[in-house]
Amino acid sequence: MQLEIKNLHVSYGKIRALHAIDFSIDKGEIVCIIGANGAGKSTTLRAISRLLPADRGSVMTFEGKNLLRYQPDKVVSQLGISHVPEGRRLFGNLTVMENLQLATFARRDKDSIARDVAQVFSIFPRLMERKSQMAGTLSGGEQQMLAVGRAYMSGRRLMLLDEPSMGLAPLLMLSMFEALKEINREGTTILLVEQNARLALKFAQRAYVLENGRLVLQGLSGELLNNPEVKKAYLGG
Repeated sequence: MQLEIKNLHVSYGKIRALHAIDFSIDKGEIVCIIGANGAGKSTTLRAISRLLPADRGSVMTFEGKNLLRYQPDKVVSQLGISHVPEGRRLFGNLTVMENLQLATFARRDKDSIARDVAQVFSIFPRLMERKSQMAGTLSGGEQQMLAVGRAYMSGRRLMLLDEPSMGLAPLLMLSMFEALKEINREGTTILLVEQNARLALKFAQRAYVLENGRLVLQGLSGELLNNPEVKKAYLGG
């Protein structure tokens, strides 16, 4: 297993948001977590990237290393786990190129960085056209491309994506998921949380369903697409 989560508990003060979550991901997989708003999807990603502390008794390992021993910046620079947060959180007063360059702050491999920049522009040609434009002036779809491109530059063993389809028109949404498939084909494991359950289940190989901070279902995406409970709760019947 590349990522293994056992007995994950996360609390906001006295309120427990995640209750004994267990799941795992193999290297090279695409896995999604679906659930209603407030189910704990974003909290799960933030716990993995160490932006939120896990409660005592939680176990998280990545490629055999204890994730709980790493600070958030080391999760990126030493483990190669990148996080595309909900809302993108770009540096709006910096250009596209400057945003990509900032993502390489911990890297010293200049030749490899140059190749990665070229690959980001290959995956997202629109960013090449906008490379000197301020990120804050990009369209929503372009900003999402840049957020994914920035994650590509910072760490590529595991990419965590929080609602990558949010705010995108249908054609851009499909284009984004095709780009993510290309990144996955290059060897990056992908874990995403997604409100659009149908799209997520068609994209991922396996899925987990969260309800009120608890995992209630798991399985192959095709199986969950045909699961009556999932259809009723998340797929409109």
